[in-house]
Amino acid sequence: METPGSQSSLHRANLERVVRAVRLAGSLTQAEIARTTGLSAATVSNIVRELKGSGTVEVTPTSSGGRRARSVSLSGDAGIVVGVDFGHTHLRVAVGNLAHQVLAEESEPLDVDASAAQGFDRAEQLVNRLIEATGVDRAKVAGVGLGVPGPIDVESGTLGSTAILPGWTGTKPAEELRGRLGVPVHVDNDANLGALGEMVWGSGRGVRDLAYIKVASGVGAGLVISGKIYRGPGGTAGEIGHITLDESGPVCRCGNRGCLETFTAARYVLPLLQPSHGTDLTMEDVVRLARDGDPGCRRVIADVGRHIGSGVANLCNLLNPSRVVLGGDLAEAGELVLGPIRESVGRYAIPSAARQLSVLPGALGGRAEVLGALALALSEMGDSTLLDGTANGTLAAVSHAFT
Repeated sequence: METPGSQSSLHRANLERVVRAVRLAGSLTQAEIARTTGLSAATVSNIVRELKGSGTVEVTPTSSGGRRARSVSLSGDAGIVVGVDFGHTHLRVAVGNLAHQVLAEESEPLDVDASAAQGFDRAEQLVNRLIEATGVDRAKVAGVGLGVPGPIDVESGTLGSTAILPGWTGTKPAEELRGRLGVPVHVDNDANLGALGEMVWGSGRGVRDLAYIKVASGVGAGLVISGKIYRGPGGTAGEIGHITLDESGPVCRCGNRGCLETFTAARYVLPLLQPSHGTDLTMEDVVRLARDGDPGCRRVIADVGRHIGSGVANLCNLLNPSRVVLGGDLAEAGELVLGPIRESVGRYAIPSAARQLSVLPGALGGRAEVLGALALALSEMGDSTLLDGTANGTLAAVSHAFT
């Protein structure tokens, strides 16, 4: 039995510290591990040697600053996790290992009018197909991260009434998918997962305070505070789409008038262009046409950017994030939308908060949410199992890597 402060408990803590640092970054040189963990170079060298011997990490030659170095990453065959992202018009699934490698990924259209049961059935089929395609033993599936476009009640796991997917309100997505797959399933809303994905793999790397803004059929924000996703006690933090811009504005699906969403979401924006551009127009089309110089599409995107900037200014005044990452199809418009966002932030945010803020497009595009779902699955794995070189031991040691 280990006792607090004993040599064995200190050793285990150091093992977990090294594994956690590697898992956060995907791969690190031993010198980077030492800087990240505060451990001495000699201690890191000994721990890496031990972890390599147990099969927990892999070490490969690399270079750093023009010098030879050794890159340390978690073992690629220690276990796998699955990410599932339900969107308003799509279902995307990815299978990844603990070395930040996506082994298989696929997206298919989703009929938003289909029942929740049909959606979960299709997710089950796609997950099983991708796991089989990887050739990895199904017993190595450690968990599933699941994203849905709506607020999740933290205590009950129930999908809230403002969900965009019709007919899904009141369901328990994690419970539904867990019953089909037979492995732990952890659920969060898509904006939170987008923030997690960009923080781990994309435009949010190295930032501890950021907001990920997703503009699609709805508008939501994933908030990262001090390196952790902030969900609020009821799971509704980040509903930026329901900030009121105009009390006399259009009626929103939430029942209020003039919400940010009614000026920026696709369902409200596209009708503005349909008389001149036809009824088959999508936001992807609008962005493409705007980039090609279409004046109407450029004007609409600029207006959307200014409205989003008003919401971002409120976030700046309340939370003072250092970075805002714009996701969804709209991010592909680049400076056509980012410029107006920055303009509104400069006009409405507290000057000191506006000066500290950078506004960037997401680096992961439509993959942000499903990659965030992979990270969620990893973050929710238990940490009580002692490192022992087995798959379970390895997974337990990395459990805090994405929290």
